[in-house]
Amino acid sequence: MRWVMLCWRTGVLGTYTPLKKGFTLIDRGPHSPADRSVGSAAALSRPESSRRAGWLRRTLLVSTVGLFAGAAALGMVQQPDRTQLPLSRQIQSVLPLTANQVSVSSDDSDAPFVSETRIRAGDTLASVLQRLEIDAPGLQRFLTQAPSARSIYKLYPGRSVQAATDAEGNLVWLRYIHTPGEEDDGQVTTKMLLVTPSADSYTAREITDRTDLQTRVAVGTIRNSLFGATDTAGIPDSITQQMADVLGSKIDFLRDIRPGDQFRVVYEVRSHQGRYAGAGRLLAVEFINNGKTYNAVWFSPDGKSGNYYGFDGVSLRGAFLRTALKFSRISSTFGMRMHPIHKTWTGHKGVDYAAPSGTPIHTTADGTVEFAGWQNGYGNVVVVKHYGQYSTLYAHQSRIAPGIKVGTKVSQGQLIGYVGSTGWATGPHLHYEFRIDNQPVDPLAADLPISRPLDPDEARKFQAATEPYKQQLALLTHLQQTLPESSTNVASR
Repeated sequence: MRWVMLCWRTGVLGTYTPLKKGFTLIDRGPHSPADRSVGSAAALSRPESSRRAGWLRRTLLVSTVGLFAGAAALGMVQQPDRTQLPLSRQIQSVLPLTANQVSVSSDDSDAPFVSETRIRAGDTLASVLQRLEIDAPGLQRFLTQAPSARSIYKLYPGRSVQAATDAEGNLVWLRYIHTPGEEDDGQVTTKMLLVTPSADSYTAREITDRTDLQTRVAVGTIRNSLFGATDTAGIPDSITQQMADVLGSKIDFLRDIRPGDQFRVVYEVRSHQGRYAGAGRLLAVEFINNGKTYNAVWFSPDGKSGNYYGFDGVSLRGAFLRTALKFSRISSTFGMRMHPIHKTWTGHKGVDYAAPSGTPIHTTADGTVEFAGWQNGYGNVVVVKHYGQYSTLYAHQSRIAPGIKVGTKVSQGQLIGYVGSTGWATGPHLHYEFRIDNQPVDPLAADLPISRPLDPDEARKFQAATEPYKQQLALLTHLQQTLPESSTNVASR
């Protein structure tokens, strides 16, 4: 029996011949020790094709070793655990269509061509019109000179400008959506400038459209910060701020937040023609902090003013806030003082909060506006009557918020005006009075009343109104527990 082998150093084929006590090598190469002269002569007379065959054999050997090494390396790579991949579902439903349900839209040559661009930082009116490719003689001059088009004087980055042209390229209309969402008398509206061609020039007018209200849900898990997690989940910052305000009495969002805390949210957003126009109100939230669950839900017994409650029906807000301004300093306390204008020693019936002119003023409790207007030394003043024997006064306002008039229902924290220096005032500040039976008391020292509990009829309405939110949060909880940890930041659209 014989084996053929390839010598590693010389690439020469040789054979082994088995004997009774071992093996004998018969060297077929040119350097055989048995006959070097014969091998040398054979090497000199070897044809060129034999040399090429030797190189080919060595190349094949090296390639084979490389392939085996690569296969071994691939076999050592750990394959991913497919049980950790997100579940995928495919639902297919075939809907039959009849002939009368299938139609092809007709060619409407009168339909305008609408183009849109968003204003960029550093844009000018000329650059915006150039991107829209508008060929309208005198349009830019009209927009810069006409008083009716003054809203386009300020180009806010991110806002949209739309232009419609006919088949010949003539301008049909131009729209500048300068205010996507603004609250007006309890309604969120979109305001825009509409410019249309006239006989020999153009016409500009302001248009106000109501926005559409939508409800969205989202879940998230905190990794580093609350705002980082809500950004990942697509939750607007204003909703995140409402979450912190509503649950702020239960959770210290600066010190108590832990990685792994989870939240589920139901909230409102506004849109206009499919375009986002701003966030609305936080409707319900469930927050798991350090293993403990906190929840809140919005409830409005009369459909106008409302408050946040736990699912047990207990209000999460105190009946009164200590101050009507979020950022301010006390410039004058309650009690006797030297009047800064009359220079007489007299009693000061409230607390003065110094703040820049125009700072928003918020009512400290739910109630009904009892007075709104000008009143002697108070200047522009708003008086709010609360339940029972309590009322509050907000004086020296630069202006009263739109929609605030006698009989208006207001909720705790609602905007009612802006800081000013009207009436007897030496500088911009808010004069705030807290009254019991129409007698001023010190709001910083008084024992503020607890929240009014829901009466039996309101409690029944509360259970009916909040049941849908409970179901939504339960579904979100199931979703958050089912999805892999890497997919727990999701939001509905």
